[in-house]
Amino acid sequence: MPAAVSILPSQQLAALNDAYRKAVARKRLRTTLVTAVCFAALLIAAMGAEVNVVTFFGKIGNFASYFDRIFTLDGGVRVWNDIGEWFWGWKKWLSLLGETVLISYVGTLVGAVIAFGLNFLAAENTGPSVALRFAVKRFMEFCRTVPDIVFALIFVIAFGLGPMAGVLAIAIHCIGALGKQYGEIVENIDMKPVEGVRATGASWMACMRFAVLPQVAAGFASYTLLRFEINVRGASVMGFVGAGGIGQELVVAVRKFYYSDVSAILVMIIGTVFIIDIGTGWMRGRLFGKEARS
Repeated sequence: MPAAVSILPSQQLAALNDAYRKAVARKRLRTTLVTAVCFAALLIAAMGAEVNVVTFFGKIGNFASYFDRIFTLDGGVRVWNDIGEWFWGWKKWLSLLGETVLISYVGTLVGAVIAFGLNFLAAENTGPSVALRFAVKRFMEFCRTVPDIVFALIFVIAFGLGPMAGVLAIAIHCIGALGKQYGEIVENIDMKPVEGVRATGASWMACMRFAVLPQVAAGFASYTLLRFEINVRGASVMGFVGAGGIGQELVVAVRKFYYSDVSAILVMIIGTVFIIDIGTGWMRGRLFGKEARS
């Protein structure tokens, strides 16, 4: 049977409508105030950073003209009209690019292994003691706060020019970045399996192995592959300070105004990152199924 819809008395309905309008007005006022504060903060920050809109629009043409130059050969023709001349040094660049990928791979692997061991000590729900958790968190914060290119410069001074400085810089930055990401995954796990394993009298290490690790393995692998892709780009820049790889050749081309060489090296770097992105996505799918790709 159809149920009758009760209608509130007009006085009570008017009171509810009035309360609703007041709540909507308060929400709109709060949204307006927050927007105004954010806009004011943006203006103050822009003034402090000396961001000049007039200068930006006045000089934007220089940015476009540089791209026009790097896609033009010395003879005045576009680079795609003479691919052989454009990529004249592809063998040398490919070798340096391979070195960049290896720097990223070794640095990511070393950093991921250390971060894997530290994150269980730093997570709120698995850390064995407050003091140890505090110390490990501060160490990882230091590792990821200092830019990797600064670490690379320090290691270049300490160990000399070459890939070793880049590997160490990437490894240290990975400890902080991956340790933070790993720890957040661990802090969001279901603790019931951990409590069940702990109830059997298992050690802390056994709890991590049999209750925590199965829940976080897919996330760890996904973040590690993503970090490897990021580190390839980072390793390319580290060559600017002499830490090996394709970056050293790129900075030489920039400083000597070899415009077409700049675009050729950039195209090779971008293509490499594309291939790594596709490859890591395929690997995640093979290891953990389609769910790991989303």
